[in-house]
Amino acid sequence: MVERADVNSVLSDIRALREQMQQRQQIQPDQLRPEQMQPSQKPGEAKQGEGPSFMDTLQGAVNQVNELQQTSSDLKTRYTQGDPDVDITRVMVESQKASVAFEATTQVRNRVVQAYEKIMNMPI
Repeated sequence: MVERADVNSVLSDIRALREQMQQRQQIQPDQLRPEQMQPSQKPGEAKQGEGPSFMDTLQGAVNQVNELQQTSSDLKTRYTQGDPDVDITRVMVESQKASVAFEATTQVRNRVVQAYEKIMNMPI
């Protein structure tokens, strides 16, 4: 049987990683010389022509998973309270969407942590 991680521990791990990334982004611009930064560029902001930053992408994915879980929870509550507008099929589909999104986010987090550990263990 597949073990499921506790939601609170996974969310705390994601928050810890986000704080680490934010701290690194604050340190990096201070290490750059002024001529290396573009005048209009703010620390942590993507350059023109580039896509969104990794942090923005990750934060958007986590927010989307959170929205799916809230929607699923709301539908479950409405169904158990007898709301005639909510049927069991819709509740189950939304529940599965939230579950799959959470599992995918957890797997991405695991891969990011593994990559970070490999990078940190590389000889200089």
